[in-house]
Amino acid sequence: MSTVALEQEGHKDHHVPTGIQRWLFSTNHKDIGTMYLIFSLVMLFLGGGMAMMIRAELFMPGLQILNPDLYNNLVTNHALIMVFGLVMPAAAGMANWMIPLQIGAPDMALPRLNNLSFWLLPAGALMLIMSMLAPYFGTGGPVNTGWTLYPPLSIQAGMSMDLAIFTLHILGISSILASINIITTILNMRAPGMTLMKMPIFVWAWLLTAFLLVLVMPVLAGGVTMLLFDRHFGTSFFDAAGGGDPVLFQHLFWFFGHPEVYVLLLPSIGVLGMIVPTFSRKPLFGYKPLVIFMIILTLLGLVVWAHHQYTIGMSLAVTTYFMIGTILISIPVGLMLFNFIFTMWRGSLTFETPMLFAIAIIVMFSFAGVTGVMLAVVPADMQYHDTYFVVAHFHYALIPGALFGLYAGVFYWLPKWTGHRYDERLGKIFFWWTTIGFNLTFFPQHFSGLAGMPRRIIDYSIQFTDFNMISSIGAFVFGLSHLLFLYIIIKTIRGGEPAGDMPWDGARVGTAGLEWTLSSPPPFHSFETPPEVK
Repeated sequence: MSTVALEQEGHKDHHVPTGIQRWLFSTNHKDIGTMYLIFSLVMLFLGGGMAMMIRAELFMPGLQILNPDLYNNLVTNHALIMVFGLVMPAAAGMANWMIPLQIGAPDMALPRLNNLSFWLLPAGALMLIMSMLAPYFGTGGPVNTGWTLYPPLSIQAGMSMDLAIFTLHILGISSILASINIITTILNMRAPGMTLMKMPIFVWAWLLTAFLLVLVMPVLAGGVTMLLFDRHFGTSFFDAAGGGDPVLFQHLFWFFGHPEVYVLLLPSIGVLGMIVPTFSRKPLFGYKPLVIFMIILTLLGLVVWAHHQYTIGMSLAVTTYFMIGTILISIPVGLMLFNFIFTMWRGSLTFETPMLFAIAIIVMFSFAGVTGVMLAVVPADMQYHDTYFVVAHFHYALIPGALFGLYAGVFYWLPKWTGHRYDERLGKIFFWWTTIGFNLTFFPQHFSGLAGMPRRIIDYSIQFTDFNMISSIGAFVFGLSHLLFLYIIIKTIRGGEPAGDMPWDGARVGTAGLEWTLSSPPPFHSFETPPEVK
């Protein structure tokens, strides 16, 4: 029961949390959403700092500032932090803030579970940092397997691998609990009259994301638990010396790992579904088809995991199945992009920072789709596999497709969250700075990869020097832009022009062919009750 309700019933002595207690014990969805977002911002700088160290080492051939073990450990933890510490918590923060408001619910369905879901994250992050420090206390080598944790390397690693395994368990529990909460909230707490096919696209995106997490996260948990048993309890699930199969772990990992890509992408597609209609000033084009495309994407994403494993020696029939399935995924992705393009078509567009990020996502994620189809074709992937072409592809998929979507959402909803408008001029500077830096970093890596430069290797042939220099300079440009991002957020929180009830004045948002007019707030500004539909 809420504090207000208790006071109304005469419980005047009820303790009202203040200060730090408010954040520690809060079950308010807005407080928890804010904590998720702050945590993800901290992880952005931690994981980004690791990326800067990697690119500083790769600026020139030879060994400069890192040794091979530390380099591989940074590659591993950069990926784990960016996936589990940045993108997923930031998207969950937006879900916590916006889903109850968009469906007309007073809070999440399971508020205390919501609190627990968040506080598992700092515990997992602390354990991951301990895994990085453990080798310096004489407990064996660092986790140098890459984020995929493939045996036999992961069987032979020191105590830091155990800490990494428990980190994944903790973060996985957090994700599953949060997903159960989101599914329960959406299915049971929608306002009267809001059917599933009238929900905002952001809510649909998170409903599918939550189902994906509940389905695939236990598979990863099972895989790393079997790995733990191989390391300490004498089993041989993945140890070839005892009759096990290391490839089994690859299948378990990628059954989680490939749907995880869509876990990262779908919330950003939901954000696009809110931003593009707002700044086009017309309803979303093809709401129902877009929902269907997202459902198809979710289902197909579950059954094409082994395209990450073409080189392991699968049969021709199995490889052909995964190749065709992977190519088919490009169809719903392409159709979703056309939904957003046709929404903009003949709209009354304005180009505020969220809309700039939305357009950049459509352009750059389309490029990732093209390179993805190249990697889906088996004979081509045999050549590209484990080269920097793959690194370039998945960064073009995940940074525009996931991270830029989060930036767009932050700038879009920051007036709602803080009550103040951000500095639009600084927002646009940040957009151009980060977009140029990103492309400068990762576009040259396509050429390095096609020329044969292997990934996850600390040294490289002198012929790749020029492309690596450009890539490293771009990485520093990209990384430094986030100091401006932090400044914009702090400046907005501390004050500025009041946002008002309609910060994006004149915008109309369409859902399921319906329009919210200027006389009633659109779904992303509603509170306990849904807007009146004209």
